[in-house]
Amino acid sequence: MKTIHKTDEAIGFLPLPEDKGKPITVIGTDSIRDSFDETCLQQAVNSRLAPGVTDVVLNPDGHAGYGAPIGCVMVSPTHIYPGPVGVDIKCSMSLLQMDIPEDVIADKRTRRALIEAIVERTPTGAGRGQRNVKKGRPVDRDLGFKVVTEGASEAVCEALGIPLEWAGRCEDSAHAGHDGSYDALRSRLEWILETHRIKHFGDKMSQLGSYGGGNHFGECEITRIADRPSMRETADVFGLRDGHVSFLSHCGSRGFGNLLATHQFKDLERKFEAWSTPYPAGDKKLVYAPLGTPEADAYLDDMALGANFATVNHLLINALVLEAFQEVLPGAKGGLVYFISHNIARQEIVDGKKSWVHRKGATRAVPGGHFSLHGTPFAQTGHPILLPGNPRDGSVVMVARGGAERTAWSVNHGAGRQMGRKHAFRTLDQKSVDAEFDASDILTNCRKYPLDEAPDAYKNFPEVLRSVEAAGLAETVAKLQARFVIKDAAEADD
Repeated sequence: MKTIHKTDEAIGFLPLPEDKGKPITVIGTDSIRDSFDETCLQQAVNSRLAPGVTDVVLNPDGHAGYGAPIGCVMVSPTHIYPGPVGVDIKCSMSLLQMDIPEDVIADKRTRRALIEAIVERTPTGAGRGQRNVKKGRPVDRDLGFKVVTEGASEAVCEALGIPLEWAGRCEDSAHAGHDGSYDALRSRLEWILETHRIKHFGDKMSQLGSYGGGNHFGECEITRIADRPSMRETADVFGLRDGHVSFLSHCGSRGFGNLLATHQFKDLERKFEAWSTPYPAGDKKLVYAPLGTPEADAYLDDMALGANFATVNHLLINALVLEAFQEVLPGAKGGLVYFISHNIARQEIVDGKKSWVHRKGATRAVPGGHFSLHGTPFAQTGHPILLPGNPRDGSVVMVARGGAERTAWSVNHGAGRQMGRKHAFRTLDQKSVDAEFDASDILTNCRKYPLDEAPDAYKNFPEVLRSVEAAGLAETVAKLQARFVIKDAAEADD
């Protein structure tokens, strides 16, 4: 059994076998550290010992994942790893802040009308897209081509009715190809289409503006700003409004990103077999490509194509949600607070060296004054960090602190699962879960809330947050109190 050595209330380390190199940084209080099972810890060790990897961080939401743990950060200056990005490229969070006071949606009938207006525009469920809803935005093949090769460009935003200023509220509004150009993405996509690597491209593009299934959701919130002067000032920069309605969304690159990632895994596995290259720890899910090779270039291009889809998907969802609110509550206004990913590899400076920071179920956390925020609205405060918990315990908006440097400027991406999906179905009681939502006056579009997504299927969110704050990584700016949830009860597509 692997032992995590505690160095502070919420910080510890996991040594490598025979102390061969820099240990794994572990964030979490005593109870959180006890929640990491042996598979999760072994995956962290396997990831740290993989070629070219210099750092691995295990966050408090960590649990076993695809090769690398979900809830980890993996840093390499020399290699790119698809596994620690995953099959839902650029799965992300976004937050829309409204000017609607909370009492306006107190009545259940108003909330039911809002739910109906939203689901008429933003479908849920694997395989479903804009063709499945009455009031969506049609996206044809040509527009889809522009979306995935340009991201949230001015032309794309105008074509889809997305406010142009929202692009400035994104962690990354667009991703270029391996050589820093968009021409590389156009060439790559043309090859993908010519070779029929991805069939029914138009159908995949019609999924823009949809949530998908599994743990993806849209959630109407009430924003509660922390009662501290510094946090009120930060909240003002973020565009948050105390006691007003906001809307939190979680989704990614849908079927398009899944296909891109799946093909990449198969391509690299074939290369490993042809070269007789051993898999790290014998795990095919930890395939990699050295930077500068054709294999790495192909992966970076495909990751960018999927990431651009995910970016525009979120922005379009927010535009459609705002439209739905305006239909039910004429005159309502809203603005994007932020859009930020938790399944992506980004090139950043870590310990003075340019590296690829793979965040698998992890969120970038950069404080005010950091050079990377120069020229953004958040240069002085740090950018918003959007962390979903669960409808019962709420979610939060945080801001990074200097301690995040020890975690490659990263925090967790949410609560993290404590039950597998099958375990949740066997363990949790449907009547009790639904009764808890009724008692909390939280509405949902589901006839029965999916048991594998129930609050108790996830770790204790207050304890996860305590770990983050006690470790000095980030501080809570506002809490988000759920009023209704848009979700699909079908099997996850990510």
